[in-house]
Amino acid sequence: MGFESMKKLKPLVHLLLPLCIHWIAEEMTVSVLVDVTTSALCPGKSTCSEAIYINGVQQTVVGIFKMVVLPILGQLADEHGRKPLLILTVSTTIIPFGLLTINKSKEFVYAYYVLRTISYIISQGSIFCISVAYAADVVDESNRAAVFSWITGLFSASHVMGNVLARFLPVGYIFQVSIGLLIFVPVYMTLFLAETVTPKTEVNQSSTLNSNMLKVVQERFNSMRYAANIVTSSPTLKCISLVSFFYELGMSGISSVLLYYLKSAFGFNKNQFSEILMMVGVGSIVSQILVLPLINPLFGEKVILCMALLSSIAYAMLYGLAWAPWVPYLSASFGVIYILVKPSTYAVISRAALSADQGKAQGFVAGVQSVASLLSPIVMSPLTSLFLSRDAPFNCKGFSILCASLCMVVSLCYACTLKVEAPRKRTFDENAENIEAPLLT
Repeated sequence: MGFESMKKLKPLVHLLLPLCIHWIAEEMTVSVLVDVTTSALCPGKSTCSEAIYINGVQQTVVGIFKMVVLPILGQLADEHGRKPLLILTVSTTIIPFGLLTINKSKEFVYAYYVLRTISYIISQGSIFCISVAYAADVVDESNRAAVFSWITGLFSASHVMGNVLARFLPVGYIFQVSIGLLIFVPVYMTLFLAETVTPKTEVNQSSTLNSNMLKVVQERFNSMRYAANIVTSSPTLKCISLVSFFYELGMSGISSVLLYYLKSAFGFNKNQFSEILMMVGVGSIVSQILVLPLINPLFGEKVILCMALLSSIAYAMLYGLAWAPWVPYLSASFGVIYILVKPSTYAVISRAALSADQGKAQGFVAGVQSVASLLSPIVMSPLTSLFLSRDAPFNCKGFSILCASLCMVVSLCYACTLKVEAPRKRTFDENAENIEAPLLT
């Protein structure tokens, strides 16, 4: 089954190669950014409340705008092609990291956060959504779960490579190497990536600017309404949206504060961060590339999703209760299993949506996830900062992470009620014209 899945990836080579390089370039900066931002904003301190709050504000702002941007990007990918949207999204990271290549002072770190926030709004989540829609264009439905697991497995492999580079490259060269790789990616896609969608052709070119703007707004609104109808009319998509919301609510909150928590609680630095991330990445490669394609035909997406969510609960609780420096390593090992949440979710969404609506469905659910990602730091940032300070009401530095684990429990409860069903094509076909019709005539 694994080798069969590899054969199915052949049409995706020119997509996956640049994506892997992009993910490597981004990941190699993750473990270094904690030290860079902490030293710039809070010189000489191991705990930096300012950095935690800025990350929380950044995540909230990104979540607010992603609610609108992600579904729109998914719709545009369906209507105007995957290639231009992919090139746009992978290009947004170049300028923020370019600033840190020039200077790592406090002013440049602030400028980095501003530009990186804009970059996240456009690229975070949308790269995966459009890539999954691209894969659905060229892969049969029966093979999509395995192919999606390969894509997320390559994502994990890229993270491992990025962390290996971060572990052994001098800090001064990390951002320079990252910038070189980030520039290579859109150039490669422009030259070699094939389009899988026939773009819509504009018939009337003589309209005024105002009427064109009104038409664009109408089309976007109607398309978003259509995407919402696709999800709300499908019990499967509605349920997986709730699963994704509560999972993202907990996991994004943990991700936003985890490295700062480990730095403050156990004095972890770039090397420890890289070791933990590499350990998770290596195991994730095996679970996604080898294990999931083998077990998916036996158990199905629902069982795998529930197992992964159960693992994410154990992951969060161990981090929250960590009593010694070795416990985070044990907790990270559960990432080998919980990483399967993503490919399972993509497979469920893809199975429940028509081929012409892949981008809309993936984008809408990603928009639901963005709502969760904007809500979680509102609680996680102040709660984490409080329990890492001397004013904590009781001694439990990971209390905020324990609270986040409750969201994964709710997600698991919804996943247990999930019924994976194929889309009802007749209903959509009959109603599509009315749904897409202009509101103003």
